[in-house]
Amino acid sequence: MSALTELDHVGIAVHDLEAAVSWYAEMFGATVAHRERIESDGVDEALIKVADSYIQLLAPYTDSSPLAKFLERRGEGIHHVGYRVEDCDAALEDVKAKGARVVDEHPRTGSRGTTVAFLHPKSAFGTLIELVQE
Repeated sequence: MSALTELDHVGIAVHDLEAAVSWYAEMFGATVAHRERIESDGVDEALIKVADSYIQLLAPYTDSSPLAKFLERRGEGIHHVGYRVEDCDAALEDVKAKGARVVDEHPRTGSRGTTVAFLHPKSAFGTLIELVQE
């Protein structure tokens, strides 16, 4: 049985959050389901609901944010993929035991009050993976 239960979101890094929100509204009639400033990551987010998942638009509000550094190096685009799991702590411990490199040694609070942990892209075929427990 897979530890991954659903696709939670695709995180997209943008320079201008309002412009990105407006673009999704104009192109697809999409509306923002949730907004939040995630202090621990130095980002502002806008979540656009797509079926049971989200498009997570992310913009840094400080130059010291890891996302600001990502945008500087790679430009706008897909930043990470978030997968839902039943138990973030158990899933994180399992991947660590199997040798995966992780960004977070322990789960932490994410947006919408979720519990999250990130796996390093160097051990996941170049993809930053977020484990998300609702």
